[in-house]
Amino acid sequence: MTSSRKAQAGFTLLEMVCVIAIIAMLAAVLLPNFSGATSRPRLEAYAVQTASLLKADRTAAMRHRVAVATQVDATDRSLRSGSTGRVLRVPEDVSFSATLPTRCNDRPAFSAISFFATGMSCGGTIVLSRLGTAYEIRVNWLTGGIEIVPRSTL
Repeated sequence: MTSSRKAQAGFTLLEMVCVIAIIAMLAAVLLPNFSGATSRPRLEAYAVQTASLLKADRTAAMRHRVAVATQVDATDRSLRSGSTGRVLRVPEDVSFSATLPTRCNDRPAFSAISFFATGMSCGGTIVLSRLGTAYEIRVNWLTGGIEIVPRSTL
């Protein structure tokens, strides 16, 4: 093998530095777009927090023997506990929707999930989704039980 062939067989240091510099510039431009987004584990955490807030209101209704209503505001992307006043807000990049009864216990429901002293409820479903992943938080109308059901939106 001649010496001129050996010189052309690999990459030069300058070529390697240029490639690394291009990759670093692309990373600097693209990574800030992903860092603020809600990840799949964080979406699941929002679903767990939502279920926890609903369970706390159900428990308070049974403990104090009074009706407790959790307010659901889809436009504000929030839930407000009827027993503690605690507010849970969902970020803008998470799709938030709710299916709630229009009437509960022969009265207008006013965008709320109500729990009674017996533990029963008028029911409802809250869906949190982002990028093909969704979690349904279901409140059973008969038992008042709350469950989280993962589902794919694709």
